Amino acid sequence: MANTAQSKKRARQNEARFAVNKMRRSRIRTHLRQVEEAIASGDAKAAQEALKAAQPELMRGVTKGVMHKNTAARKMSRLAARVKAVG
Repeated sequence: MANTAQSKKRARQNEARFAVNKMRRSRIRTHLRQVEEAIASGDAKAAQEALKAAQPELMRGVTKGVMHKNTAARKMSRLAARVKAVG
């Protein structure tokens, strides 16, 4: 448990940061799920639109430090290939 004023403040900051990052991760996952659902439905136009919406969310996650750059790039690459295969 935090004893000093500094460590108590750090604990508060960590909780706040955790909540923000959790929200960002959730938002990214939602966009990825929408792309997956569009691919599963076989609708090429919807899949393309969903991918276009998901890409900035993934990159925003990278700049905000929620996910690693290569992880986001890998996810985008794999999704783009699957969307291309649908169309």
